[in-house]
Amino acid sequence: MQYRVVPKTGDKISAIGFGCMRLATRLGRIDEAKAEEQIRYAIEKGVNYFDTAYPYHNGDSERFLGKVFCDRTLREKVKIATKLPPWLVKSREDMDNILKEQLKKLQVETIDYYLVHGIMSQEIWDQLKELGVLEFLNEVKEKGYIKNIGFSCHSDLQTFKNVVDDYDWDMCQIQYNFLDENIQAGTKGLKYAAERNIAVFIMEPLRGGNLSNKVPAQVQKLWDSVNVKRTPAEWALKWIWNHEEVTCILSGMNNDEHIRENIHTANTTESNTLTKEEISLIEQVRDKYKELTKIPCTACAYCMPCPAGVNIPECFEKYNDKYMFGTMNARLMYEVQIGGIMGKAHRASQCIGCGKCEKHCPQHIEIRKELKKVSKEFDDTTGKVLNWVAKRVMNRRHK
Repeated sequence: MQYRVVPKTGDKISAIGFGCMRLATRLGRIDEAKAEEQIRYAIEKGVNYFDTAYPYHNGDSERFLGKVFCDRTLREKVKIATKLPPWLVKSREDMDNILKEQLKKLQVETIDYYLVHGIMSQEIWDQLKELGVLEFLNEVKEKGYIKNIGFSCHSDLQTFKNVVDDYDWDMCQIQYNFLDENIQAGTKGLKYAAERNIAVFIMEPLRGGNLSNKVPAQVQKLWDSVNVKRTPAEWALKWIWNHEEVTCILSGMNNDEHIRENIHTANTTESNTLTKEEISLIEQVRDKYKELTKIPCTACAYCMPCPAGVNIPECFEKYNDKYMFGTMNARLMYEVQIGGIMGKAHRASQCIGCGKCEKHCPQHIEIRKELKKVSKEFDDTTGKVLNWVAKRVMNRRHK
């Protein structure tokens, strides 16, 4: 297994990490026998980082990992990461209670990596600071409940930089793939964190599987045009590992073949090894995906801030994802990231038609017109029901 080093701690982390949000399931619940078999196989092959969070599998992911890693011979070989859910934090006491619950479910005295989960906006981050999150992190680290401190982020680049600068983080976690070079933290955020010796862990390397499943015919034609034969997943992962600033790629693995393939790719990919021709091919694929998008938004955010609170780039990204990949994932992520489940809502339906945004758009997009399309797609009865269900799931407590 290829290992990369966390600069501030010296921890050697496997280049591929096991994401525990999409464990093998059976009849709607974790298939514990299968999931444990896959985890043991991954550890045998050198995977040593397991990433979970409070809401994963309706709260059962942490509990399941606690059962698996009761085997101390396994526990000694791995690093476990979990996260503090901001949407459940209303007071400093909530932070302490949530961590206490997580320690109990994981059946550990110390959590290796503890992240502030899914910072979506400057507003959310400011609220957490007002509630004392930085003091909380210092205290629980001093008491030995957690070893390393990080955060995961789905915000714009400036907010990401602000969070980076607000604390002495050991690591951070960002969404990154060849389609998201300039979305959220993006390449600039990756380099910004790495320059400050913060380890960068990558989530959504395949856009929830969209870059490897149901690949558009025009894109597959490009992959097939070269002599080197790789799966779309291999190409996508190799592109990320080619960046020396990347510490670990997290993959939500629940398929035996995919686990074997991802581990093999991790073992055979170093940074700065893709050829100019290979990079050019990936850029062609990226451009083809962009050609297939409905709204030509580059996520530059010149249209922001919106007086009515609409997150225009995110609305357009989810709309494009829906039509590019044809999955429910875009609708779900719209509700989670924009629909108010984890903070204030920034929905397309909030547009008041002032037109301020259109004066600043370099792409000359008819933003008001396009937001109506987004609203029609997502802000319907199905969206309201999904929002209600998601809120209940995200806020559910497991004692």
